[in-house]
Amino acid sequence: MSTAILTGPPVPGSPLDGDLRSLGFDVRTASGAAEAGQLLAAAPAAERVALVDTRFVGHLHALRLALTDPRFPAAAVPGALTAQPEARAALTRAVATVADGGPVAPTAGGDPLAGGAAAPQQASAATLAPCDPLADQVAAALDAEGTAVQRPELGSLVAAVPADSAAREQAEAAVAAVDDEAVRLRSAVKARDGFFTTFCISPYSRYLARWCARRGLTPNQVTTASLLTALIAAACAATGTRGGYVAAGVLLLFSFVLDCTDGQLARYSLRYSTMGAWLDATFDRAKEYAYYAGLALGAARSGDDVWALALGAMVLQTCRHVVDFSFNEANVDATAATATGKTVVGTPTAALSSKLDSVGWTVWVRRMIVLPIGERWAMVAVLTALTTPRIVFYALLVGCAFAACYTTAGRVLRSVTRKVNRTDRAAQALADLADSGPLAEGVAALLRRPARRLPGVLPFVVASAGGAALVATASFAPPGGPWPVVAALVYVLTSGLAVARPLRGALDWLVPPVFRAAEYGTVLVLAARSEVNGALPAAFGLVAAVAYHHYDTVYRIRGGTGAPPRWLVRTVGGHEGRALLVTVLAALLVTRGTTFPLALTVLAVAVALVVLLESIRFWVSSGAPAVHDEGEPA
Repeated sequence: MSTAILTGPPVPGSPLDGDLRSLGFDVRTASGAAEAGQLLAAAPAAERVALVDTRFVGHLHALRLALTDPRFPAAAVPGALTAQPEARAALTRAVATVADGGPVAPTAGGDPLAGGAAAPQQASAATLAPCDPLADQVAAALDAEGTAVQRPELGSLVAAVPADSAAREQAEAAVAAVDDEAVRLRSAVKARDGFFTTFCISPYSRYLARWCARRGLTPNQVTTASLLTALIAAACAATGTRGGYVAAGVLLLFSFVLDCTDGQLARYSLRYSTMGAWLDATFDRAKEYAYYAGLALGAARSGDDVWALALGAMVLQTCRHVVDFSFNEANVDATAATATGKTVVGTPTAALSSKLDSVGWTVWVRRMIVLPIGERWAMVAVLTALTTPRIVFYALLVGCAFAACYTTAGRVLRSVTRKVNRTDRAAQALADLADSGPLAEGVAALLRRPARRLPGVLPFVVASAGGAALVATASFAPPGGPWPVVAALVYVLTSGLAVARPLRGALDWLVPPVFRAAEYGTVLVLAARSEVNGALPAAFGLVAAVAYHHYDTVYRIRGGTGAPPRWLVRTVGGHEGRALLVTVLAALLVTRGTTFPLALTVLAVAVALVVLLESIRFWVSSGAPAVHDEGEPA
């Protein structure tokens, strides 16, 4: 139970008390700032508290957005303010400031009926008039002392504190004119999504989300149901029968509906959590890659070995994601460099993109050709039901390869045509995504000083040369020979040189994807060329375990908690250490039949146990903020 403190003159017949109780608040009444401060001090320190003006008129969902969203320490709309435990001390000081009549900065004015989208206050300070809502005065005081107050975008929703009866009637009429529930449903849908999701899933999955909310189901429960459904779909595909393939396709689509529903349920009910963000992110990958394995098992029952294609699809998809993550981390807080004293504000590539955005249909075409999860799963589901696993994987490889080339080419063009200053945070994020182990770290420490005098494109060129040499040697040298081991030792040297200085160059964001492609590609090629029964399924498991570690790194960084601890990275060897180990195992064991698959399986299990245990411990116990995409504006 949370505590809401009502302040202001009594308003007979107001539904406000009931609205607050429906949102889970225990309602108290204060005659002014001093008594509100006393009630605030009496509330348990671990509780969320809210200040709400008795004259408040607005939609229930406007109050819900302001008072119940767990992602923000403090949030407000006109006439209502909330603070979570981490902002309670600042709230107490702000209430005391207002009670003492101290100067606070006024919030910027806005539409009095849809005023929840008020902008942050200006820097100048002034004393607010006594008739102003206490919640607004305290919110201004919080802003003035530097505590961020989230002001949700309300759009058509109403949140106002009318000054007289005429204004109150006008506000109540505005409330009646807007369907609160329709707005809530619309805002549950992600603001930017793919064509298939937007037009084929979200129009009805939002109602499924509401059904779940009304029955007390949580987003995490729906996420888990989506995972179980996908695993059942993978099991159906593994039967290798036409009926099994049809059932697998239908279940995969239903799993995706549930995957959309969990996020919409979180936005509809404002039930965000650290655990939910982690489950949603990691289960998507687990579902997709488990389904690939199911297709490969089903094909094997029919005498068609497609494990190499399944592993290739997983490698390609994971590398695509790393390209996305690396580019975003490198540029999220970058600032434009200056040329001849003027800020560089755009590039020909960006100008072309903006021009295409002005033509509506091109936006949807570009979202479709990058093959996002909705389009990708729809294609896989339909092809599974109608064709064979081999055709499914061919389509995946061709589609994902084209999408990877399209997106990467555009990002490379933007990177080389626009000079930017990247931050230390971005350089550290790229270093963390590189996943360098103790061998590369040792080389980097030795070469750090001379590396700083080399050209700026060096990290990308060196990483690419080392990775290409490793994969090429594994592809063409005799299986089980020593040359892949020699190439892996060279790869250790080039990997260390690539990260010997901070990754701030124009193309340095490509270094982590190059490392991923080199490591995963080496495992794939060595397992395929060994021609040992069971090597490819074992390699699939190893790459899946390592990929989980890399995805876990990404979501920790996105959650603002930093990369996994260094001991974990060193324990699992880093990308260069694992690549060297796999080449050594291949050189020693390929000629010994089933020993090589067994070694890969043991390595996969060891990596999975270490990274899973640490990941689960971290996400269950950490206070990392949830990372969720916003819905459509209200």
